[in-house]
Amino acid sequence: MRFLTCLLAVLAMATPRAWAQVSLPDLGDASSSVLSPQTERKLGESVMREIRFSEPSYVDDPEINDYLNALGYKLLAALPGARQDFEFFAIRETSINAFALPGGFVGVHTGLLTASDTESEVASVLAHEITHVTQRHIARLFGAQKQMQLPAMVAMAAALLAAKSRPDLATGAAMAAQGAAIQGQLGYSRDFEREADRIGFQTLQSAGFDVRAMPAFFEKLQRFTRMTDDGTAPGYLRSHPLTVDRVADAQNRAQNAPYHQHADSLEFHLVRAKVRAETGEPRDAVKIFRSILQDRRFANETAAHYGLTVALLRDRQFADAKTEVAKLRNGAVKSPMIEALAARVLQGAGDASSAIVLIKEAIARYPYYRPLVYSHVSALLEDKRTEEAMAVLREQLRLYPRNPQLLGMQASAYAALGKRLLQHQTLAEVHLLQGTLPAAIEQLQLAQSAGDGNFYELSAVEARLKELRSRLVAESRPLR
Repeated sequence: MRFLTCLLAVLAMATPRAWAQVSLPDLGDASSSVLSPQTERKLGESVMREIRFSEPSYVDDPEINDYLNALGYKLLAALPGARQDFEFFAIRETSINAFALPGGFVGVHTGLLTASDTESEVASVLAHEITHVTQRHIARLFGAQKQMQLPAMVAMAAALLAAKSRPDLATGAAMAAQGAAIQGQLGYSRDFEREADRIGFQTLQSAGFDVRAMPAFFEKLQRFTRMTDDGTAPGYLRSHPLTVDRVADAQNRAQNAPYHQHADSLEFHLVRAKVRAETGEPRDAVKIFRSILQDRRFANETAAHYGLTVALLRDRQFADAKTEVAKLRNGAVKSPMIEALAARVLQGAGDASSAIVLIKEAIARYPYYRPLVYSHVSALLEDKRTEEAMAVLREQLRLYPRNPQLLGMQASAYAALGKRLLQHQTLAEVHLLQGTLPAAIEQLQLAQSAGDGNFYELSAVEARLKELRSRLVAESRPLR
């Protein structure tokens, strides 16, 4: 992850005088034995901000992230007392890995999705990572450093992410974060790992998944390690070391639990196919999926055709993509992801008007699937039907006023209409929701100087700017 290397290098070289001028969130009293939930959330947001804006492998795909969040919240619904907000997101990395950040942010490498044979295997990993958050393992790692200053704590957060998402970078990250004292805190303790296994297993069972998936996933990682020529372990195995006791405990729990077969969702298969089709060169992906279909080497035939369509669309083979997506839509299996793909094929072929008609019909059948709404607005803007796009956005934002994707699209619509003040004012709210307060203030300053606002709009901007500047002062603290 490129941003981690740069961030940690800056942290290592920064002088106290330089740190005094850096605006960072106030993390409260680091002398407490455990960070407060509010402090932990701020810390997680600070790292997530870097991921969203500086990490090229961050997957900004509403369908993939919608699936991960649906799966994650199904597990959380089965976990008594889980009151914290979570956000599940994907990182485009072929390695088999997942990681939890402070404050309820859980990242999943796309390699883990493609390597998992069942949805329960993915769920077992998410359940484990969720437990690290709900049991305050991460907060306790940070809180144990009683005298840690704010910059070192931010450095440790970034180093922790490096250790969990890219274990091969962990040693360098720890050195940049001032050495062995932090490096010793990068890994979860054996007690933490056993607790995450135990509670994660219970969560998996309560949510109705196949509990045999947890030991099956452990065994898969170990087989992968034995098969590699260089002896390197998958990232997840290195960042969550498996002891003999942990493997045995997982196997014993699964054997003693009542048998429950979990049917994989269609979305699981479609998301896996999408990830595979978007990996590597488009022409190679087309060949792979054609071969899979010809040899009938698939776990789900609908997903195999879906993957082929995605690959054909990437390769700009629009005629063949239309043929494939027509087969999908005429089949017995229905899904909003198939409808959204059909619309993308039409847009790719230059027929935005037909795509809009298709999406409207799909939204009538799947009114709560937000990726379709995003596709609808995108197609309307592409077809220069900006006022229609604004009408859709106003209705959606009435229902979901804090949705950054909808607000970002609204800013694009304002730009298309030449309404610069409203464009920058809306972008300010996007940055605010994403935890970037200085960028939000900058957008409001641009709104002030846009030159196209009336008295009431300018007054609203000025009041919001005053509020955010006060908040920035409250959240900034120079080192002493």
